[in-house]
Amino acid sequence: MIDPLFWLGLSILLVAASLTAVLVVAIPALQELARAARSAEKLFDTLSRELPPTLNAIRMTGLEITDLTDDVSEGVKSAGQVVKQVDQSLDSAKKQAQNIQAGTRSLVVGVKAAWKTFTRPKPGRRTGSSLPINEKTPLALREREALQQQNRRTKPEMYRTNDAYNDSANWESNFDDEDLRSNSTVAEDWSE
Repeated sequence: MIDPLFWLGLSILLVAASLTAVLVVAIPALQELARAARSAEKLFDTLSRELPPTLNAIRMTGLEITDLTDDVSEGVKSAGQVVKQVDQSLDSAKKQAQNIQAGTRSLVVGVKAAWKTFTRPKPGRRTGSSLPINEKTPLALREREALQQQNRRTKPEMYRTNDAYNDSANWESNFDDEDLRSNSTVAEDWSE
């Protein structure tokens, strides 16, 4: 058998060779780790310098968005108030138009009534053919009462509402005999 010392030397040689191989392979890996550590250090420095202002800008942007949201909500409220005011003004304009229409109708009716009044034939004037007071024959009591009954109006006739526009005026038939005498006396006074 071979000497144990030989085996011990051989095993130490194999261990040294494997450690050398591991070191040869580990050195580039360790260099890459060192480079990665330096890059990470630079990144952390950059983040520590750039991150606080960026976070501050993000916070300010959030505040500005909140302010803009408030402004937009106020604008929507004011637009709603403007719409309400426009609606109210349209309602008032509609009421005014209705009032103007009613006024125009009443004006047209008044103008028509005035036109009918001005264009109807004038009643003829009384000439001197009427008898003087002393030549007239006195009316009998029955004739006078019948004439007064014809000239009296009943209460429903007195309060009728729209008989003034459509009926022709016959104001001469409403006088009784005494009114005729007083009118002829006034006419004689004027003629003197």
